[in-house]
Amino acid sequence: MTAITALIADDEPHLARALAAQLAEVWPELDIVHVARNGAEAAERIAALQPDLAFLDIQMPGLTGLEVAEGIEGATRVVFVTAYDQYAVQAFEQEAIDYVLKPVEADRLTRTVERVRRALAQADGRADAGVDARLLAALQRLHGTGNGADGAGASRAAGPLRWVRATQGDLMHQVPVDEVLFFRADDKYTCVQTAATEYLIRTPIHELAAQLDGERFWQVHRSTIVNLDHVAGTRRDELSRLFVRVRGHANELPVSRAYVHLFKAM
Repeated sequence: MTAITALIADDEPHLARALAAQLAEVWPELDIVHVARNGAEAAERIAALQPDLAFLDIQMPGLTGLEVAEGIEGATRVVFVTAYDQYAVQAFEQEAIDYVLKPVEADRLTRTVERVRRALAQADGRADAGVDARLLAALQRLHGTGNGADGAGASRAAGPLRWVRATQGDLMHQVPVDEVLFFRADDKYTCVQTAATEYLIRTPIHELAAQLDGERFWQVHRSTIVNLDHVAGTRRDELSRLFVRVRGHANELPVSRAYVHLFKAM
């Protein structure tokens, strides 16, 4: 029997390695033919190698996983592996076999492998109709129902963001937003600063602003959102520029002119 081939695409090398190791445990016969570090590389290698499967992260530089999937012309089937569940509907519009949320749990990956095997074995190539409960909750939230956590840890229907799934090194953490001093955009990541350490997430600042409790979290700069529960005070320099002082953090945060009015009562 010809071995099933697969490609993994993730711009976080340690996450790609971790997924490859997990797949080796639950599906030893699977042949990983390439690991791509961005969307453009994934698209090029899929076209050249024509693997049976592609395990795609969604938010990657160059091309997103959704764009890669949309451009596949051969028989390669797709499984999305991502930290963000808000793309679930789009994923299934691309006829994905499955949609797995990070951090990938062993039991969940085992179910994915079973679903993939069934899909590949079916003559018409259709994926199994069963949908994982965690994914179903994501789909329900996209249509305004349900109350689980979204891809950044928000509960869109049930209320403001309560925690974020954030990375530090090779580890994924669940960080309560109550502990966050501020969020600050940094290149393609958003830094999540607590009194103890700094984490990274992929959710852009403008998306976070829409998910956070607006009475507790104020945007003070196009790149910064502060938690008012941790604000110690403000300071103006000799040029009348305003800065916020945050308990538990040594450096002051600049307030842009567009947001200075928020602090007039403080």
